[in-house]
Amino acid sequence: MAFSSGDTGGPMATINVTPLVDVMLVLLIIFMITAPLMTHKVEIKLPEATLKKVEEAPKTQPITLAIQEDGHIYWNDEPITADQLESRLSVEAQKTPQPPINVRGDRTTKYRTINNVVTIAQKQGMRKVGFVAIKER
Repeated sequence: MAFSSGDTGGPMATINVTPLVDVMLVLLIIFMITAPLMTHKVEIKLPEATLKKVEEAPKTQPITLAIQEDGHIYWNDEPITADQLESRLSVEAQKTPQPPINVRGDRTTKYRTINNVVTIAQKQGMRKVGFVAIKER
């Protein structure tokens, strides 16, 4: 214990570290006892995999559908009507693997027009329909 020398009667200027040391020793003993218990290992026999080379499907070129503000549709930069779009998409949907479809629209194109094209593609059986945008600067 720390005693003050003199008759000042004021608070002590030194900190009593004995309780802190007692707590630290107790924690050290607890961790020394529990640490070996945490390293208990369970032995498991994992299954072995046979690695066979998987044949990759041939890559197909994506189909780009561009939609202008006035509703004109372009199939890979070639103008196309809505009826022709349905027939071409039904033919492309039968192919294996199916080519992905990238839909591009002007900034001012109404979403309703883009939604109609995407709905036609989905009704014809196209599974991979994505949107193309320009990254913001």
